[in-house]
Amino acid sequence: MPKHTALRVMTATAATAGVLSLGLAGPAAHASTPLDYVALGDSYSAGSGVLPVDLSNLLCLRSTANYPHVIAARTGARLNDVTCGAAQTKDFTEAQYPGVPPQTDALKADTDLVTLTIGGNDNNTFINAVTACGSAGLLTGGKGSPCKDKHGSTFTDRIDTGTYPALKAALREVRAKAPGARVAALGYPWITPATADPSCFVKLPLAAGDIPYLRDIQAHLNAAVKRAAEETGAVYVDFSAVSEGHDACADRGTRWIEPLLFSDSLVPVHPNALGERRMAEHTMAVLGLD
Repeated sequence: MPKHTALRVMTATAATAGVLSLGLAGPAAHASTPLDYVALGDSYSAGSGVLPVDLSNLLCLRSTANYPHVIAARTGARLNDVTCGAAQTKDFTEAQYPGVPPQTDALKADTDLVTLTIGGNDNNTFINAVTACGSAGLLTGGKGSPCKDKHGSTFTDRIDTGTYPALKAALREVRAKAPGARVAALGYPWITPATADPSCFVKLPLAAGDIPYLRDIQAHLNAAVKRAAEETGAVYVDFSAVSEGHDACADRGTRWIEPLLFSDSLVPVHPNALGERRMAEHTMAVLGLD
Protein backbone atom coordinates (compact mmCIF):
# COMPACT_ATOMS: atom_id res chain seq x y z
CA MET A 1 0.00 0.00 0.00
CA PRO A 2 1.44 3.48 -0.82
CA LYS A 3 2.68 5.35 2.23
CA HIS A 4 0.43 8.34 1.74
CA THR A 5 -2.59 6.06 1.34
CA ALA A 6 -1.68 4.10 4.47
CA LEU A 7 -1.30 7.33 6.41
CA ARG A 8 -4.74 8.61 5.40
CA VAL A 9 -6.41 5.26 6.09
CA MET A 10 -4.96 5.07 9.58
CA THR A 11 -5.88 8.67 10.37
CA ALA A 12 -9.48 7.96 9.38
CA THR A 13 -9.46 4.80 11.52
CA ALA A 14 -8.15 6.79 14.48
CA ALA A 15 -10.93 9.36 14.11
CA THR A 16 -13.52 6.57 14.28
CA ALA A 17 -11.95 4.46 17.00
CA GLY A 18 -10.39 7.23 19.06
CA VAL A 19 -7.03 5.53 18.84
CA LEU A 20 -4.05 6.62 16.73
CA SER A 21 -1.98 3.72 15.47
CA LEU A 22 1.82 4.08 15.42
CA GLY A 23 2.43 2.21 12.16
CA LEU A 24 2.55 3.31 8.57
CA ALA A 25 3.23 1.18 5.53
CA GLY A 26 6.15 -1.23 5.86
CA PRO A 27 9.68 -0.51 4.61
CA ALA A 28 9.04 -2.38 1.36
CA ALA A 29 6.21 -0.05 0.36
CA HIS A 30 6.92 2.83 -2.03
CA ALA A 31 4.71 5.88 -2.41
CA SER A 32 3.38 6.40 -5.91
CA THR A 33 2.96 10.11 -5.17
CA PRO A 34 4.94 12.06 -2.58
CA LEU A 35 3.58 12.85 0.85
CA ASP A 36 2.49 16.45 1.35
CA TYR A 37 4.68 17.24 4.36
CA VAL A 38 4.63 20.43 6.43
CA ALA A 39 7.33 21.05 9.04
CA LEU A 40 6.50 23.38 11.93
CA GLY A 41 8.41 24.36 15.03
CA ASP A 42 11.25 26.19 16.69
CA SER A 43 15.04 26.19 16.31
CA TYR A 44 15.34 22.48 17.10
CA SER A 45 13.12 21.85 14.07
CA ALA A 46 14.75 24.60 12.02
CA GLY A 47 18.25 23.28 12.71
CA SER A 48 19.44 26.76 13.66
CA GLY A 49 23.23 26.85 13.51
CA VAL A 50 23.53 23.90 11.12
CA LEU A 51 24.95 24.61 7.67
CA PRO A 52 23.92 25.18 4.96
CA VAL A 53 21.55 28.02 5.81
CA ASP A 54 18.21 28.37 4.08
CA LEU A 55 18.61 31.75 2.40
CA SER A 56 14.89 32.15 1.71
CA ASN A 57 14.33 33.64 5.17
CA LEU A 58 17.38 34.56 7.22
CA LEU A 59 15.26 35.74 10.17
CA CYS A 60 14.34 32.16 10.95
CA LEU A 61 17.89 30.75 11.01
CA ARG A 62 16.62 27.69 9.16
CA SER A 63 18.96 25.02 7.82
CA THR A 64 18.50 22.98 4.67
CA ALA A 65 20.02 20.09 6.61
CA ASN A 66 17.48 20.13 9.43
CA TYR A 67 15.51 17.02 10.33
CA PRO A 68 12.52 17.94 8.11
CA HIS A 69 14.80 18.15 5.09
CA VAL A 70 16.42 14.82 5.99
CA ILE A 71 12.99 13.18 6.30
CA ALA A 72 11.86 14.66 2.99
CA ALA A 73 15.03 13.60 1.18
CA ARG A 74 14.80 10.02 2.42
CA THR A 75 11.07 9.57 1.85
CA GLY A 76 10.60 11.66 -1.29
CA ALA A 77 8.03 13.80 0.53
CA ARG A 78 7.06 17.21 -0.83
CA LEU A 79 8.23 19.48 1.99
CA ASN A 80 6.94 22.89 3.02
CA ASP A 81 9.33 23.91 5.80
CA VAL A 82 8.08 26.87 7.87
CA THR A 83 10.13 26.14 10.97
CA CYS A 84 11.65 29.21 12.58
CA GLY A 85 14.26 29.76 15.26
CA ALA A 86 12.92 31.25 18.52
CA ALA A 87 9.35 30.22 17.66
CA GLN A 88 6.87 29.81 20.48
CA THR A 89 3.52 28.05 20.41
CA LYS A 90 1.81 31.41 19.81
CA ASP A 91 3.68 31.68 16.50
CA PHE A 92 1.57 28.85 15.15
CA THR A 93 -1.34 31.30 14.96
CA GLU A 94 0.42 34.71 14.98
CA ALA A 95 3.08 36.26 12.77
CA GLN A 96 6.46 35.75 14.44
CA TYR A 97 8.14 38.49 12.39
CA PRO A 98 6.98 40.87 9.67
CA GLY A 99 6.77 38.78 6.53
CA VAL A 100 6.75 35.52 8.51
CA PRO A 101 3.11 34.36 8.63
CA PRO A 102 1.63 32.10 11.30
CA GLN A 103 3.09 28.66 10.86
CA THR A 104 -0.23 26.86 10.64
CA ASP A 105 -1.09 28.92 7.56
CA ALA A 106 1.07 26.37 5.72
CA LEU A 107 -1.35 23.56 6.56
CA LYS A 108 -4.00 22.41 4.11
CA ALA A 109 -6.88 19.99 4.15
CA ASP A 110 -4.83 17.54 2.06
CA THR A 111 -1.63 17.77 4.13
CA ASP A 112 -0.46 14.19 4.81
CA LEU A 113 2.28 14.63 7.41
CA VAL A 114 3.16 17.27 10.00
CA THR A 115 6.18 17.28 12.29
CA LEU A 116 6.97 19.80 14.99
CA THR A 117 9.22 20.54 17.92
CA ILE A 118 7.81 23.38 20.02
CA GLY A 119 7.43 24.55 23.62
CA GLY A 120 11.02 25.13 24.71
CA ASN A 121 10.81 28.85 24.03
CA ASP A 122 7.52 29.40 25.81
CA ASN A 123 8.24 31.37 28.98
CA ASN A 124 11.85 31.33 27.71
CA THR A 125 12.18 28.00 29.52
CA PHE A 126 15.38 26.80 27.87
CA ILE A 127 17.25 30.07 27.61
CA ASN A 128 16.33 31.28 31.09
CA ALA A 129 17.17 27.98 32.73
CA VAL A 130 20.49 27.52 30.93
CA THR A 131 21.53 31.15 31.41
CA ALA A 132 20.54 31.28 35.06
CA CYS A 133 22.16 27.97 35.91
CA GLY A 134 25.28 28.71 33.86
CA SER A 135 25.82 32.02 35.64
CA ALA A 136 25.25 30.42 39.03
CA GLY A 137 27.60 27.56 38.21
CA LEU A 138 30.43 29.93 37.29
CA LEU A 139 30.03 31.85 40.54
CA THR A 140 30.32 28.68 42.63
CA GLY A 141 33.03 27.04 40.56
CA GLY A 142 30.74 24.14 39.78
CA LYS A 143 29.93 23.32 43.39
CA GLY A 144 26.52 22.76 44.94
CA SER A 145 23.15 23.44 43.32
CA PRO A 146 22.82 27.24 43.36
CA CYS A 147 20.33 27.38 40.48
CA LYS A 148 18.03 24.81 42.03
CA ASP A 149 18.34 26.49 45.41
CA LYS A 150 17.33 29.86 43.96
CA HIS A 151 14.66 28.90 41.42
CA GLY A 152 13.20 25.69 42.83
CA SER A 153 10.05 24.68 40.94
CA THR A 154 9.71 28.00 39.08
CA PHE A 155 10.51 26.56 35.65
CA THR A 156 8.42 23.41 35.98
CA ASP A 157 5.50 25.38 37.41
CA ARG A 158 5.52 27.62 34.33
CA ILE A 159 5.57 24.57 32.09
CA ASP A 160 2.48 23.22 33.85
CA THR A 161 0.52 26.46 33.97
CA GLY A 162 1.58 28.06 30.68
CA THR A 163 3.42 25.80 28.27
CA TYR A 164 1.26 22.68 28.52
CA PRO A 165 -2.08 24.39 27.76
CA ALA A 166 -0.40 26.38 24.96
CA LEU A 167 0.96 23.16 23.46
CA LYS A 168 -2.46 21.57 23.57
CA ALA A 169 -4.07 24.59 21.91
CA ALA A 170 -1.39 24.67 19.21
CA LEU A 171 -1.84 20.98 18.42
CA ARG A 172 -5.59 21.42 18.23
CA GLU A 173 -5.05 24.21 15.70
CA VAL A 174 -2.82 21.89 13.67
CA ARG A 175 -5.53 19.25 13.69
CA ALA A 176 -8.19 21.77 12.66
CA LYS A 177 -6.12 23.01 9.71
CA ALA A 178 -4.96 19.55 8.60
CA PRO A 179 -7.64 17.08 9.73
CA GLY A 180 -6.32 14.23 7.60
CA ALA A 181 -2.66 14.57 8.52
CA ARG A 182 -0.46 12.36 10.64
CA VAL A 183 0.97 14.72 13.27
CA ALA A 184 4.23 13.95 15.05
CA ALA A 185 5.20 16.05 18.07
CA LEU A 186 8.89 15.54 18.85
CA GLY A 187 10.39 15.73 22.30
CA TYR A 188 13.74 17.43 22.88
CA PRO A 189 16.93 15.31 22.94
CA TRP A 190 18.89 15.44 26.19
CA ILE A 191 20.97 18.58 26.71
CA THR A 192 22.70 17.39 29.88
CA PRO A 193 23.77 13.97 31.14
CA ALA A 194 21.90 12.39 34.03
CA THR A 195 24.67 13.17 36.51
CA ALA A 196 27.49 15.66 36.70
CA ASP A 197 30.72 14.97 34.84
CA PRO A 198 33.57 17.19 36.10
CA SER A 199 35.15 17.19 32.64
CA CYS A 200 32.04 18.83 31.21
CA PHE A 201 32.25 22.01 33.28
CA VAL A 202 34.44 23.71 30.69
CA LYS A 203 31.73 23.13 28.06
CA LEU A 204 28.62 23.47 30.23
CA PRO A 205 29.52 25.62 33.25
CA LEU A 206 26.84 24.17 35.49
CA ALA A 207 27.14 23.32 39.15
CA ALA A 208 27.17 19.59 39.86
CA GLY A 209 23.81 19.70 41.61
CA ASP A 210 22.23 21.71 38.82
CA ILE A 211 22.96 19.14 36.11
CA PRO A 212 20.14 16.82 37.30
CA TYR A 213 18.03 19.90 38.05
CA LEU A 214 18.21 21.08 34.43
CA ARG A 215 17.62 17.56 33.20
CA ASP A 216 14.49 17.35 35.33
CA ILE A 217 13.22 20.62 33.81
CA GLN A 218 13.73 19.19 30.33
CA ALA A 219 12.05 15.92 31.29
CA HIS A 220 9.12 17.92 32.63
CA LEU A 221 8.84 19.83 29.36
CA ASN A 222 8.98 16.63 27.31
CA ALA A 223 6.28 15.13 29.51
CA ALA A 224 4.09 18.16 28.78
CA VAL A 225 4.67 17.71 25.03
CA LYS A 226 3.82 14.01 25.32
CA ARG A 227 0.65 14.70 27.29
CA ALA A 228 -0.53 17.38 24.87
CA ALA A 229 0.20 15.10 21.90
CA GLU A 230 -1.68 12.16 23.33
CA GLU A 231 -4.67 14.33 24.22
CA THR A 232 -4.93 15.76 20.70
CA GLY A 233 -4.38 12.60 18.65
CA ALA A 234 -0.76 13.29 17.70
CA VAL A 235 2.14 10.85 17.87
CA TYR A 236 4.77 11.69 20.47
CA VAL A 237 8.34 10.99 19.35
CA ASP A 238 10.33 10.20 22.50
CA PHE A 239 14.08 10.86 22.46
CA SER A 240 14.78 10.07 26.10
CA ALA A 241 16.31 6.66 25.35
CA VAL A 242 17.93 7.18 21.95
CA SER A 243 19.61 10.48 22.86
CA GLU A 244 21.12 9.16 26.09
CA GLY A 245 24.89 9.69 25.96
CA HIS A 246 24.60 12.17 23.09
CA ASP A 247 24.14 15.29 25.21
CA ALA A 248 26.23 18.45 25.09
CA CYS A 249 28.86 16.93 27.38
CA ALA A 250 29.67 14.12 24.95
CA ASP A 251 32.65 14.23 22.60
CA ARG A 252 32.57 15.61 19.06
CA GLY A 253 31.19 13.01 16.70
CA THR A 254 29.04 11.56 19.49
CA ARG A 255 27.10 14.52 20.81
CA TRP A 256 23.89 15.61 19.13
CA ILE A 257 23.70 18.86 21.08
CA GLU A 258 26.41 21.50 21.00
CA PRO A 259 27.69 22.80 24.36
CA LEU A 260 27.42 26.34 25.66
CA LEU A 261 31.18 26.98 25.43
CA PHE A 262 33.68 25.77 22.81
CA SER A 263 30.79 24.91 20.54
CA ASP A 264 31.18 23.98 16.89
CA SER A 265 28.04 25.98 16.12
CA LEU A 266 27.11 29.64 16.20
CA VAL A 267 23.95 28.56 18.04
CA PRO A 268 25.04 26.62 21.14
CA VAL A 269 22.84 24.26 23.16
CA HIS A 270 21.13 23.22 19.93
CA PRO A 271 21.35 20.12 17.73
CA ASN A 272 24.29 19.84 15.35
CA ALA A 273 24.08 18.20 11.93
CA LEU A 274 24.44 14.73 13.46
CA GLY A 275 21.68 15.51 15.94
CA GLU A 276 19.34 16.66 13.20
CA ARG A 277 19.99 13.47 11.22
CA ARG A 278 19.39 11.28 14.25
CA MET A 279 16.19 13.16 15.07
CA ALA A 280 15.02 12.53 11.52
CA GLU A 281 15.92 8.84 11.63
CA HIS A 282 14.19 8.20 14.94
CA THR A 283 11.10 10.09 13.84
CA MET A 284 10.93 8.03 10.65
CA ALA A 285 11.34 4.84 12.67
CA VAL A 286 8.49 5.80 15.03
CA LEU A 287 6.23 6.72 12.11
CA GLY A 288 7.17 3.65 10.08
CA LEU A 289 8.70 5.77 7.33
CA ASP A 290 12.18 4.22 7.47
